[in-house]
Amino acid sequence: MIFSNGIYFSANDFYRSLFGKKVYKVSVDAGCTCPNRDGTKGFGGCIFCSALGSGDFVQGKNEEVEVQLERGMAFVSRKIKEPAFIAYFQSFTNTYGNPRRLIDLYERAVNYPGVVGLAVGTRPDCLDDEILDYLDRLSEKFFVSVELGLQTINERSVEYINRCYHNEEYDRAVRILREKCPRVHVVTHLIFGLPNETERDMLSAVDHCVKAGTHGIKISLLHVLRGTRLFEDYERGLFKTMDMEEYFSVLGKALCLIPENIVVHRLTGDGPKKILAAPLWTADKKKVLNSMMEYFRKQGVFQGNNEYFSGKK
Repeated sequence: MIFSNGIYFSANDFYRSLFGKKVYKVSVDAGCTCPNRDGTKGFGGCIFCSALGSGDFVQGKNEEVEVQLERGMAFVSRKIKEPAFIAYFQSFTNTYGNPRRLIDLYERAVNYPGVVGLAVGTRPDCLDDEILDYLDRLSEKFFVSVELGLQTINERSVEYINRCYHNEEYDRAVRILREKCPRVHVVTHLIFGLPNETERDMLSAVDHCVKAGTHGIKISLLHVLRGTRLFEDYERGLFKTMDMEEYFSVLGKALCLIPENIVVHRLTGDGPKKILAAPLWTADKKKVLNSMMEYFRKQGVFQGNNEYFSGKK
């Protein structure tokens, strides 16, 4: 397989292979919450999550789905001619709630002009059978992705971040998705740089996802956002965030663990600048991505490069 960046199977390569053009995800807020926010399993949500539940870039929050899509698509279309769009239900847990209501929102999204697929962000412990049956049927005619928030497999970190489910539930969720919805693209979210985690912890999480059977992986650096419980610990000096080269080094080793058929959906992210407390070097996403690719090429990083992974480079 030939990668456009010469290093890994990117989301851009993946979507172009499916649709033959540039594809953008438009964030949508379905008005959901999470079981670790509403008291079902806990309160407060994950300690790194903002008050908007990772939906800080939604255009037209609290508006109808169609309005959110229109505004999000218009924002991109000013710069790109005739792009395709995936409706990304991103904020909070988007399979948690009344299944009929959620399915209606999914339907309205995929039937909006210009939308070629659906991505649903959720938790592994919130996969409703009725919704899974719907997504399986939908995947016969549309691209469908389910994105699972795992973040870490370190049990101490799991408790610290208030995730409120065990690693076994993630493994079970991937297995169920692959069995009940074989056409659905499964993506796993990971966070590097959680307090007190080692390089081994981060790489073990990547290896775990690969062995569990995920189709794609999203990795982001820990962002400390003002107003979160994580920010309180950061302000107290209880941990430090990773610097740029430290992060790139771990990413390079992670790529060596990811087979070339698994899509790397993200290796960098940018927290909302208005509430980003640290690390501030992540604020310029384009600059970070360019620096990252330059670092990878200089270090000879590519998937399967055991020499790099062993530390000889």
